[in-house]
Amino acid sequence: MKNVLVFVLGATAGFVAAHFVSRTPQGKQFLDEVDARVSEFVDAVVDGYKVREAELKSTIAEAQDVIADAANRGD
Repeated sequence: MKNVLVFVLGATAGFVAAHFVSRTPQGKQFLDEVDARVSEFVDAVVDGYKVREAELKSTIAEAQDVIADAANRGD
């Protein structure tokens, strides 16, 4: 419970600090740059996830084909 409270307090402090920083032109520019970098990171993670998902689906399809071939030979 203590960890949750510390997390919530930290997140709240971060939002309050970001609010005050965003009031200045330099602060707004900084937060816009951070937002752009976070967006790039998220896009890279999503792209990597999609590539890996496609690889795994392909591997599963190949395994199913091998299993089906082995089952047909056993008949």
